[in-house]
Amino acid sequence: MSLALKVCVFTWFVISLAVSVPAQAASAPPDLDAYVARSMKTFGVPGMAVAIVKDGKVVVAKGYGVRKLGDPTPVDEFTMFGIGSNTKAVTTAALATLVDEGKLSWDDPVYQRLPGFVMYDPYVSHEMTIRDLLTHRSGMGLGEGDLLFWPHTTYTRAAVIYKLRFMKPQSSFRSHYAYDNLLYMAAGQIIPAVTGTTWDDYVRQRIFAPLGMNHSNVSTTEYKPGGDYAYPHSRVDGKLQPIAFEDLDNAGPAGAINSCAADMAKWVQLQLNHGKFVDNDGRLFTEERSQEMWSPQTILPIGDLPPALAPLKAKFADYALGWGLRDYRGRKLIGHTGGVGGFVSRVMLVPEENLGIVILTNAEEGGAFDSILFDTLDYYFHLPPTDWVAAFKTVTDQQERDAAGAMKKAESGRDGNSRPSLPLEKYASIYNDAWYGPITIAMENGGLTISFDHSPGMIGDLRHWQYDTFKAHWRTRTIEDAFITFALNPDGTIDSAKMVAVSPLADFSFDYQDLLLKPAVIPEKK
Repeated sequence: MSLALKVCVFTWFVISLAVSVPAQAASAPPDLDAYVARSMKTFGVPGMAVAIVKDGKVVVAKGYGVRKLGDPTPVDEFTMFGIGSNTKAVTTAALATLVDEGKLSWDDPVYQRLPGFVMYDPYVSHEMTIRDLLTHRSGMGLGEGDLLFWPHTTYTRAAVIYKLRFMKPQSSFRSHYAYDNLLYMAAGQIIPAVTGTTWDDYVRQRIFAPLGMNHSNVSTTEYKPGGDYAYPHSRVDGKLQPIAFEDLDNAGPAGAINSCAADMAKWVQLQLNHGKFVDNDGRLFTEERSQEMWSPQTILPIGDLPPALAPLKAKFADYALGWGLRDYRGRKLIGHTGGVGGFVSRVMLVPEENLGIVILTNAEEGGAFDSILFDTLDYYFHLPPTDWVAAFKTVTDQQERDAAGAMKKAESGRDGNSRPSLPLEKYASIYNDAWYGPITIAMENGGLTISFDHSPGMIGDLRHWQYDTFKAHWRTRTIEDAFITFALNPDGTIDSAKMVAVSPLADFSFDYQDLLLKPAVIPEKK
C-alpha cells in the first residue's frame, strides 16, 4: 500500500476517561528504546527517529535502525525523513507571519490574494477565504485531484491550482470535512503572490533559518550522495524493499518537507512556546496566531473503532489551521500525521503537559508510530501501561485480512468466460479527463496499455477482467492497480470510462474514482 500526502487522513484515536495526575519530570520513558525496537520489529520498519520535548527541554532526539535495508548505516538524530503532511503546519505558520505583519488576514477572499483562483462553483470561488483553504471544508471529495501530483507529474503548482475549476464538488461548501492537498498548494502560492518570494525560499528563510533547522529541506532534489537521509521503503507485491524517492516539488506546501528528529524537536519547542524562540526573546509568530492555529474550525466525524482500540473512542475531534485536535485522557492533543511514498510520520503536542512528541519512519506503517505515541503519552500521563504494539498490530492484521478477503471475493465473482464487447483495438484511443487531462490507451504486443500522459511513472498493462472492465496493472508496483470500465453508446462506440482502485487499502490519493474519461475528438486530416 502506498501512502500519499495525506498522503494523510487522520485517525484520531481518542480515549474518554479523564485522570488527574501530578506533573511529570522532564525525563525520557525508561523503556523507550526497547519499545521502539519492538514496534519496529513487529511492523517491519527499517529505521525510525524519535524526539520528545518536555517542559521546554529536548529529552529525546535519537535514531533507531538503519537508513536503508541492506545498508548498515544507522539512523541518527540528524537523519532526514519525508514528513509529508506535517508540512501543512509549516505552511500555516508561514502564513501566520504574514498575518502578524498585516499583509493578509485569514478571512481574506482567496481570489483577492491569488489572482485567477477559480473553483467549479462561482459562489465558492467568490466566498472561499484563506481560512477555508486550510480547513478541509471546500466541498471537494476526499483527496480529489491528488493524481495531479501523485505519483509525480509534470504539472506545475500553478497548473494544478488552475485545474481546480474543473473539479466537481462532492458536498456543499463548508458543510463536510474531506481532507485535501490541492488547497494547501493554493495556500502556499499566496506567499509568493503577497511577498514575491517563493514558498520554498520563504520557508527556508523565515522558518528553518531562525529556528536553526539546518538539517531540513523542501525537496529531495537537495539530497547529495552520502548525505544523512533515510531511504523510503514500501511493500512491493508483499515484500518490503527500498523504493525511489518521490518528487513532490509541485506539491511543496502540502507535503514536501524533509526533516530530522533534532530539527523537529526545535519546531515542537517553538509550537509549545506559542511562537516564541526558546533561546532568545524573538518570535516567529505571536501568541494570538498560535491560539488561532490551534482553534477548532471543522468538525471531524467520529466513528466506532475496532475492539482492540475501543478504549480510544473520541469525545471530540476537529481540524484547526494546519493541525488536528482531539482529546486523550481528558487532555487536549494537537497533532498531525504525514505520509509520502515510503515514509509516515507523527507530530503530537500536549500543551497542558508542555509535551511534544515526534516520530519519523522510513516505511508505510502507521501502527508503528501510533503504538509508540500512546505508550509515551501513557508514561507522561502516569497511566497503567497498555500493550499498544499488540493492539495496533491486531487491527492492522485484520484490515489486511479483510482487504484480501474482499479481493478474493471479487476474483471469485468475476465472469472469466465473458469477453469484451469490442475488438481490443477499438478501446485504444486518447481519452481526456476534465481536470487531469490526457490518458492514452494503446495497442502493444497484441494487448492494451494505459498511460497517464503527465505522470511519467504511470504506465501499465490492461488485462481483461470481465465484460468491458479491464484491470490496470502498473509497471511501477508502488502504484495501486485500478479497474477501468468502459460504457458504450447505442452504436457501439465508446462513450466514457470510469476507474476505481482494486484494493480496499489503496491510499485515497489514488483518486481514480474522480476521473471521467471521454474519448478525445481528433480533428480529421484535410
